[in-house]
Amino acid sequence: MVDKKLSHKILIRGILSYGFILAITFISAGSLNYWQGWIYNGLNIFFVSFTYYVLSDNTELIKERLKPGEGMKSWDKIYFLITSPFYFVMIILSAIDVGRLGWVPKLPLFGVIIGIVLYIIGQSIFLWSKKANRFFSTVVRIQKERDHKVCKGGPYRYVRHPGYVGGILYTFATPLVLGSFWGLTINLFTVLPLIVRTYLEDKTLQKELDGYLEYTKEVKYRLIPKIW
Repeated sequence: MVDKKLSHKILIRGILSYGFILAITFISAGSLNYWQGWIYNGLNIFFVSFTYYVLSDNTELIKERLKPGEGMKSWDKIYFLITSPFYFVMIILSAIDVGRLGWVPKLPLFGVIIGIVLYIIGQSIFLWSKKANRFFSTVVRIQKERDHKVCKGGPYRYVRHPGYVGGILYTFATPLVLGSFWGLTINLFTVLPLIVRTYLEDKTLQKELDGYLEYTKEVKYRLIPKIW
């Protein structure tokens, strides 16, 4: 049964979060004539709406993502403390760079287009992973109260952490969509910790989640087939 109140709650949270991002984008740029900012925020609005549509019937996943249960790893808390501020800093500096100061030459149109394509691919993989895995929490923990099982369907047939593949792609693409070379340097502080988190989560699942060690023998790669 679909919990309309709960699904509306996650939609409202998404709207407020991306409404904040929209505001800091244009305040930082100092102008509404920042077309890259409109494209970026338009993509965000689309994916918030589409995520609501795709996941609105998955009440248990929505509950977990709104308020994860107990058992979050201490190193995961450190991860969020490090990366969350840098994501916003990346957006702010990218907008200031393009809209106000022009610290380096503006990214050419084809660079923005590449960013848009990567952003769409990344968000799509991220959403596909959430749809396939009913245990797709925002934090690293074993969900014993929900009888946590290994997900082997959807994109999990190809790599063990497809959600991170999507997250890395759209995070890397964000400053490209915003038209800023400068933002790419800040990206290192968000993408590299995400790769480390992938490694730590994989080790945690191997030790603590029944069936995951066997799954690693079926799907051998964490993020990139044939590489890692």
